[in-house]
Amino acid sequence: MPDGRRHELGGPRPTDRLGNPRRTRKGPAGQAPDASDTGSLVDSASPSELITPRLLSLRAAANYLGVSPWTVRDLEAKRVLKRVTVPLPGGTELRKLLFDKLELDRLIDVWRS
Repeated sequence: MPDGRRHELGGPRPTDRLGNPRRTRKGPAGQAPDASDTGSLVDSASPSELITPRLLSLRAAANYLGVSPWTVRDLEAKRVLKRVTVPLPGGTELRKLLFDKLELDRLIDVWRS
């Protein structure tokens, strides 16, 4: 940096692309924002954020099961886990891998027994 100032950790101070030092967001009078002022998450969420999706992507299904996406791919390839196929006009189908949450729950029940 031209002024020779260093960041708290000893390195150069972080700057944005215009060369201005980065600053943390602060509330009124230089205070950190108060978590109690944010209100309820339900009040601030849009209706689409409140709906839990039934179909999960490959990554979401892997997170739901607690395994890697490659494990989910292997389970689908071995027909242990069924994917949902979405038909498209022209006789084709959506290429995105989608999995039904109920099917994932069924698989978990099989694993438990």
